[in-house]
Amino acid sequence: MAIGERIRYIRKLRGMTQKLLGMMIGFNKRTADIRIAQYESGTRTPKGDMVNLIADALDVRSDALNVPNIDTDVGLMHTFFALEDIYGFKPDLIDYHYCIIPNGNDGSISKGLRLWYEEAQKLQKGEITKEEYDAWRYTFPEIEARQNKEAILALMDKEKTNSSK
Repeated sequence: MAIGERIRYIRKLRGMTQKLLGMMIGFNKRTADIRIAQYESGTRTPKGDMVNLIADALDVRSDALNVPNIDTDVGLMHTFFALEDIYGFKPDLIDYHYCIIPNGNDGSISKGLRLWYEEAQKLQKGEITKEEYDAWRYTFPEIEARQNKEAILALMDKEKTNSSK
C-alpha cells in the first residue's frame, strides 16, 4: 500500500474529510481537499516534514504512513529479502504453512512480535475492538509505553493503599 493509500485509509478510519485534514496541516480552506486528494491519488507524494505533519494530524507515527512498496508480489518479496538482510529473518515451512522466522538475536524485534501477537489475540478473542487494535498498531511503540506507565502507576497506587492499612 503506497503512502497515499495509507493516508486515505487512516484518514477515513479517523472519520476525517480531506478538507479537514488539509486544513489541520496548514493548507488554506480553498485548496485543502485538493492537496490531500492529490496525495491520496498518488499525483503528488508528500515528503519529510509534510509526512510528519500529516502523521501528527492523523495521530499516528510517520512510520505508519511510510511503508515499503508492497503493492505487488515482487515488492512484497523484496521487503522480505530486506528483512532477511537487515534482521536475519529466514523463510521456513511449519505445518505446511510458509512463514518468516526472526533469528532470535534481536530482543527488541522478538518483543515487538510478541506484543503484536498478544494484541492480535485480544482482538481475536473480542477483548478489544478493531479500533483499539488499529490505535495500538498505528502508534506503536508509544501506546505500549503509555500502557506500561499506566500499569506501573496503578500498581504504585495499589501498593500505597496496601501499605497505609
